[in-house]
Amino acid sequence: MTVPSRSGPARAKARTLFAAAAVASAAAVALAVPAAASAASIHGRSAGTATGPAVFVQTDNTGGLGGQLAGSVVDHLASQGSLQYDAAQHLLVAVNAGSNSVTVFGVHGTRLHQRQIIGSGGQFPVSVAIHGNLVYVLNALRGGSVQGYRLSPAGRLAFLRGSHRRLHLSQSATPQFVNTPGQVSFSPSGSQLIVTTKANGNDIDVFGVQPGGRLSASPVVNSEGSTVPFAIAFDQAGHLVIANAGTNSLATFTLGSDGTTTLIDSVGTGQAATCWVALAGGTLYASNAGSANVSGYTSSASGQLTLLGQTATDPGTVDAAAAPGGAFLYVQTGANGIVDGFSVGTGGALTSLGSVTVAGAAGGEGIAAS
Repeated sequence: MTVPSRSGPARAKARTLFAAAAVASAAAVALAVPAAASAASIHGRSAGTATGPAVFVQTDNTGGLGGQLAGSVVDHLASQGSLQYDAAQHLLVAVNAGSNSVTVFGVHGTRLHQRQIIGSGGQFPVSVAIHGNLVYVLNALRGGSVQGYRLSPAGRLAFLRGSHRRLHLSQSATPQFVNTPGQVSFSPSGSQLIVTTKANGNDIDVFGVQPGGRLSASPVVNSEGSTVPFAIAFDQAGHLVIANAGTNSLATFTLGSDGTTTLIDSVGTGQAATCWVALAGGTLYASNAGSANVSGYTSSASGQLTLLGQTATDPGTVDAAAAPGGAFLYVQTGANGIVDGFSVGTGGALTSLGSVTVAGAAGGEGIAAS
C-alpha cells in the first residue's frame, strides 16, 4: 500500500466541507462527504447544509460532560463505536461519558437536532451498538455493563426492561484505560451481542439476543490469552474481526451459534498500539495510535488475512469510519484533534483527501458517516 503525500495536489482533489456543531451534551463536527475524488478543494467551513451525506465526529470538549479514563492520552474513552449513525431513521446516537448518558440526534445533512438525552444505565458509557430498533450501550466503569433500549419510530430510546447485564470485570485493575471494555457490537444477524474486555480478562464475551431483545443471563466468555482484544468488525464474508492491542494484530474468527469463537488467522501490523479496525470497500483498516498510520488488510472468503502495508495519518490514530459504499475512509487522530480523509482505491490503496483540525477534539473519539 502506497503512502500518499499529505499536501499539494492530493489535498486539492477533495471537496469536503466541514461544519462545527456544538449541541447540548455532545459536540460534533459534520464533514460533507465528497461525491468523487476529483472534486474541488477542502479549505473552508460552512454552517452546515440540510442535504447530502456527512461525517460526524464526537469531541471530548463538552463542558465537563465528556470524560477521560486514567492513563489515556490520544484516546480518552479507550473504545470504538462511541458515536453511531442509524441510516434507517437518520439518527445519530452519542455517548456522554462524564454524565452517564446518551444523546439521540436527528440528522438533516450536516445539521443535528437534539431529540433526547437518556441515562446509560451505568457509569462512563463508551460504545453503542444498533441493530434495527434495538440499541445497546456499553458502560466502562464499576466492572462494566451493557444496557438495552428500544428505538421508537419517532426516534426516541426507551429502556428495555430486564436487559441490563453486568460484566463483572475487576474494578481495581490498572491502568484504567487498558482495563475497561473496548466495544459492544451486534453480530450481522443481530442474534448475538459481542463485548471486548481488553486487558481485564482478555476475553471476547458473547451474549445471545433473545427474540424480545433481552440478552442471555450471562455471556459465553472466550479467553484470548494476552492479546488485549479491543475493537470489533466483520469482514465481507461475515467473519468476526478483532483488533488486538496486546499483540498489535488483527485476528479473524468464526462465531458459533453457541457464542464460541474459533481463531482462523492472526497477522501483526508491525506497528504500535493497534486498537481500532474499520471495513471500507472490502479492505480492513487497523488504526495504530503509536505509529501514526493505518494498516490495510484483505480477508479471504475463508478468513485468511493478508497485510497490505501502512498509510500515514496525523499523530494519534484512533477510530475510523467508511462512507456508505466504502469509497472513502475518514480517520480520527487524537493527538491534535485532526480528521484525515482518504479515497479507497483498487486493492485498498488510500489516497489522501486532506485533513481538518476539529476544535476541542484532541483526545476525543467517535466518528460516523451518513
